[in-house]
Amino acid sequence: MSRNLAPGAILGAMIKPAQQPSRVPSWRLLVLILTISAGACEARSEPVDLVLYGGTVVDGTGAPAVPADVAIHDGRIVAVGAELDMASVERIDVSGLVVAPGFIDPHTHSRGRIFEIPTADNFVLQGVTTLVDGNDGSSPWPLGRWLDSLEARGTAPNFALFLGHGTVRQEIMGNADRPPSAEELSEMEAMVAEGMDEGALGLSSGLAYVPGAFAETGEIIALARVAGARGGMYISHMRDEGAGVLASIEETIRIGHEAEIPVQMTHHKVGGHRQFGLSATSIERMREAHVEGVDVTFDQYPYTASSTGLSFLIPAWAKAGDSLQARLEDPQTRTRVLDDMRAFIDERFANDPSRVQLVSCEFDPELAGLTMADALASRERPSNVTAMAELVLEFDRLGGCGAILHSYDEGDVERFLSAEHGMIGSDGRLSLPGEGSPHPRGYGTYPRVLGRYVRERGVISLEEAVRRMTSAPADRLGFRERGRVRVGAVADLVVFDASTVLDQATFQEPHRTPIGIPHVFVGGVAVVRDGIVTDMRPGEVLRGPAWRAGEPR
Repeated sequence: MSRNLAPGAILGAMIKPAQQPSRVPSWRLLVLILTISAGACEARSEPVDLVLYGGTVVDGTGAPAVPADVAIHDGRIVAVGAELDMASVERIDVSGLVVAPGFIDPHTHSRGRIFEIPTADNFVLQGVTTLVDGNDGSSPWPLGRWLDSLEARGTAPNFALFLGHGTVRQEIMGNADRPPSAEELSEMEAMVAEGMDEGALGLSSGLAYVPGAFAETGEIIALARVAGARGGMYISHMRDEGAGVLASIEETIRIGHEAEIPVQMTHHKVGGHRQFGLSATSIERMREAHVEGVDVTFDQYPYTASSTGLSFLIPAWAKAGDSLQARLEDPQTRTRVLDDMRAFIDERFANDPSRVQLVSCEFDPELAGLTMADALASRERPSNVTAMAELVLEFDRLGGCGAILHSYDEGDVERFLSAEHGMIGSDGRLSLPGEGSPHPRGYGTYPRVLGRYVRERGVISLEEAVRRMTSAPADRLGFRERGRVRVGAVADLVVFDASTVLDQATFQEPHRTPIGIPHVFVGGVAVVRDGIVTDMRPGEVLRGPAWRAGEPR
């Protein structure tokens, strides 16, 4: 495959004004010209598959935007330059639009429906070309067999997995609330090694969830060390994102230090009104950790609400061994459970039931979209913390619900967005239109950053936002051939209008798709064309560092 540009196609690239131009020293412009011009000595003897012409390239590195065309052949970028004069099977006019690397989402919960919705509509319409799952300590097992099945099925976006610590622990110990024996720890270490060899990117944990909540730090260090020895990273839903957030940050840094592994605090935030503003402390602690030699990063979504199971409000100790209902039959234990729930509701939601919104409840679909205040009112119960805790237990007994938890601060969201060591991740799920009332992040994360926080509020630049969505996660996850618009890279690309791109999904109307993203390509194949999802499935399964080490991914 040739990597050459057509003669004379380059030098005009830097002299046309780019959208939202930056003042750049002349020596840096020369470096950019030479970078784009690399290998431009011979003309191609065959037509390329596609040229995107007339657009502005934001290459994913954080470098200033430049006017340039992009040529694609055999799924790769073969030329980047001004007014490319080369024969092509197809040309698409992207004048006035940005051409950027496809967005890489390091935290999704898409595997549950990817076989059902292989086109991943609500993600690709955002410009996402790679989905990463296996987060929060939960993954398929055996991991390799699952990836093989997905590869055979075919998907629109690329797909990769972490191995979940909770999955490993549950396989060996169930939901036991105790440390593992030496033999059990050895068995878990073997599972981590096997999962890494089968293609995991690293180890994930969900230390706020059962069974991860029952693991002591030493257990995580031992298992993370196995993943790190095979080139993997550790990504964590930390033990506490509320009152204990600073201690949880310290635990994560300790794991990175003692296991000698890169670590990432996923969907990083500080929850509960008493913790608002602690993002500044977290950011400073990450800076210190880097000085100490710990490679720590974070990802975030641009919302002040999270989403998880409503049972998250029930203390983990009460769910050990799957014996919650039996424990609740004992009056003293039930009182203790309710006391813990009331304290949590006070800390996170200031005793306001309207700040908890139901996503879906299989036992009663009509509850989707209601707040707990609505649900209490419909049952003629008082809107107070005790009644809310009792109703949560009732819903859990009936089968449980998903929930959206409004407990974060906009100031912290923006502070994290402007901090170093960060990237964007949706924590979103695959959805079908009209189904339940999911968190809008599954439809709007990436266009929301570009529209609200770049264009409207100026929290970060366009180039920096794109970097956090592309090369930052690509480098972190080891996707060496993705995340940049450069010759030789896989042609995972998104085309968007920087002047109009915006999310439209809200907490009240979560299934609304974004605007301003007309085209999305995976491996040079259009998965979104003129704003419409195609039925193409060019995505690849991207396996981790221990799987056939050394091969491109």
